[in-house]
Amino acid sequence: GYEHIDGRKMSFFGFGQSADIEIFLSDIDKRKKVDLSKGDNQQSKIKAPIYYDGENVGGQIHVKLKNAGKKLEHFGIKVEFIGQIELFYDRGNHHEFTSLVKELAEPGDLTENKNYPFLFQNVEKQHETYTGINAKLRYFVRVTIIRRFGDVVKEQDIAVHTLSSYPDLNNSIKMEVGIEDCLHIEFEYNKSKYHLKDVIVGKIYFLLVRIKIKHMELAIIKRETTGSGQNTYHESENVTKHEIMDGAPVRGESIPIRLFLAGFELTPTIREVHKKFSVRYYLNLVLIDEEDRRYFKQQEIILWRKGPSKKTAAAIEADMTKKM
Repeated sequence: GYEHIDGRKMSFFGFGQSADIEIFLSDIDKRKKVDLSKGDNQQSKIKAPIYYDGENVGGQIHVKLKNAGKKLEHFGIKVEFIGQIELFYDRGNHHEFTSLVKELAEPGDLTENKNYPFLFQNVEKQHETYTGINAKLRYFVRVTIIRRFGDVVKEQDIAVHTLSSYPDLNNSIKMEVGIEDCLHIEFEYNKSKYHLKDVIVGKIYFLLVRIKIKHMELAIIKRETTGSGQNTYHESENVTKHEIMDGAPVRGESIPIRLFLAGFELTPTIREVHKKFSVRYYLNLVLIDEEDRRYFKQQEIILWRKGPSKKTAAAIEADMTKKM
């Protein structure tokens, strides 16, 4: 392994020549952009273009020499497309699940600025990019100028969204929950699988109320699980809390629920990516009585990202045929 040294430090050490690398992805202006957190810093964000599974990733790489007239000796220049999972408690270890590489230049000398086109065709991108509390899944293009005294490296992240079609089976969720002889409720949510712009519609029916309920809320909880066995870490966060009712319900009363998902930062449900991490979502119904005791019932829901409907795909195809 070569150590990565920033180009600025290299010329300072008297290695003579260094270079700046810029990566320009093609058709980037046509793609939607999304905020991605940069490196380990969750706060600093970059706007990254969205790609989908099976799409090409390509563009141009510009290598600019810092000192005109001086040559840059190198042991080859390569471009890689990488998909990797980083677990924040295991920083040294990155799990690469996709790694494609192309040689841009054989070992030699660079005597002038150079542009290199590159193209990775029909790249498999089956996972959603994700930044959580303990886990991060990222896809990026990396260019490396291999040198004896420290490589020159540049990375460019992209976002990947995974699309699903409508689930064939989407049963409603019906549950009864009770505390013997003092509270008995029945709740129903219209579906068990929701797309990210969906609306959760439901109702809560009070069959028996003998405790004084002060208010009731519905929360969406996101639970991230990383690691396995002894080294399993769970992180839960409330994505939203939605007050359903203020004041005491009476027996026979029915409370409607409508919760719009579009306004929240949600990802699709992620199940066991390469045995490294999962992200699951739960609806948590919480009742609080006058003595501030909390009664709650959790139910997992599946979230998914909606692709174009079958109708649109067919319509697009029909349009194409018309044009031909």
